[in-house]
Amino acid sequence: MTYSIVALDRATGHFGVAAATFHLAVGSLVPHARAGIGALATQATTNPYYGPRGLELLAAGAPAETVVRRLIEADEGRDHRQVHVVDRQGRAAAWTGPATEGVTGHLVRDGYSIAGNKLRGESVLEAMDRAYRDGSDLPFAERLLTAVVAGEAAGGDKRGRQSAAILVAGSEDYPLIDFRVDNHPAPLDELRAILALSAGEHYLSFRAQLPTRARPHNH
Repeated sequence: MTYSIVALDRATGHFGVAAATFHLAVGSLVPHARAGIGALATQATTNPYYGPRGLELLAAGAPAETVVRRLIEADEGRDHRQVHVVDRQGRAAAWTGPATEGVTGHLVRDGYSIAGNKLRGESVLEAMDRAYRDGSDLPFAERLLTAVVAGEAAGGDKRGRQSAAILVAGSEDYPLIDFRVDNHPAPLDELRAILALSAGEHYLSFRAQLPTRARPHNH
């Protein structure tokens, strides 16, 4: 019921996830990312424990393929799951269980992975892949969102639309971007509007005042 992209931006070292679905609050359980460590998305019959466990494995140095293998080996419900991961080296790996429903699958590329289930067609993943590749000149968050928007334009979730989210882990222990549209008739349009607002002076000045590793007493 979800389509998503997980990626490493090699230019900045940032990790990101963008996702959309015909379900409430996709951003609450699907996307996971940690600065300097990696990113993953858990979907289909979502296993929320894949997020923290996967990030722990990545933090310990496990490559993406090992992370996916260890997550599904420990889960008797693996056949109903879909998970994809990118590690700090940009290696990506994915699992789509044989019991996931509808048109389902994944595309693993250098530095990113795309996955979806209950799609209107395989063209959804192909459109996302093409849009992400063609968007190399865009800011990372916009590039992620552009890929998901392309997936929706190609059919997206066969049941419709309800929520969307984008998560970017930058250089701090808190997210650089964590924007969610939990219940909206056009969630990706709303998410794009929020992302545009985040480039405004008011929001940027707020971010500039936050404590950082280099300036822990910033205010």
